[in-house]
Amino acid sequence: MIEPKPAIQPEQSGPKPKKRRFGGTEAQIRSALKFYKVMAYLTGAMLLLLCAELIARYGFGVSLFAGGTNAVTGQPFGFGFAESEPKGVIGGFNISTSVLIVHGWMYVVYLVSNFRLWSLMRWPFSKMVLLALGGVIPLLSFIVEKKFHAQVEAELAANPQASKRY
Repeated sequence: MIEPKPAIQPEQSGPKPKKRRFGGTEAQIRSALKFYKVMAYLTGAMLLLLCAELIARYGFGVSLFAGGTNAVTGQPFGFGFAESEPKGVIGGFNISTSVLIVHGWMYVVYLVSNFRLWSLMRWPFSKMVLLALGGVIPLLSFIVEKKFHAQVEAELAANPQASKRY
């Protein structure tokens, strides 16, 4: 007669799962997550504005201006699109150039938020690269933010003991 074997034998239960540790408290991680979320949406919106500005500049040869004088007619220029170079608006505020500058600095702050979240979660470097690409490829910041937000929430829920306690 053959005796039935137990479904799981003690020596065959497999390796123990690796204990998960975070780089900060749950409050620090949630704060970093909120900062990242805000910066992801702001950077994504600025990137879409940047794409529209580049299409207007290189596709149609116009830039967005506020104020100044129309170089061709000499009339005051209020707000709108004008030819970029060499003629166009003299003495006005070039909003198109401002979009470029603001997006650049927002991307730097976005990278800081990425680094803060990445270091607190103790993720591999490949995840940092994915987070950073979110501010470079249009619409990707919204997709990446949703994915990583859900992942952080899941990891915090699955490992309540993993955060540091000060």
